Amino acid sequence: MVLLIVLRFFLYKPFLKLLADRKKKIEEGVEKAKMADVRLLEANETSKEKIREAEKQAIGIIQKTENDAKVLEAKLMSKAKEKEEAELKDFQGVLLSKEDASRRALDDEAKKLVKMAIVKTVALSPDLIDDALIAQAIKEIKKTG
Repeated sequence: MVLLIVLRFFLYKPFLKLLADRKKKIEEGVEKAKMADVRLLEANETSKEKIREAEKQAIGIIQKTENDAKVLEAKLMSKAKEKEEAELKDFQGVLLSKEDASRRALDDEAKKLVKMAIVKTVALSPDLIDDALIAQAIKEIKKTG
């Protein structure tokens, strides 16, 4: 019996304490593993949320860029239209000036023809033919023609 008490005191109790410590360390390890799993899940959720936010920001940036591109396109189209209208007005001005020049040249040619016709008809010298008579003839030609 003394041997049992000595064995119990020196061998059994330290062995039980060793087992209890071991059990406690295992439980702490399991608890830490559970906490690590929870933290990992939280980290995964956080990263997923950040990815969703980044995707939303990317979509927003793309939409803003598209809108800016549309505005820029509208401005460029407006400027191009204005430039086209200005060039058209310039062209019309050039065309009108050429038309006036052609009309003046035609009037001069008509005056010469009228003068020659009058000279041949009246058989007078060209110096005696009055410019007023020519102008009146041109007016009458324009009225009838």
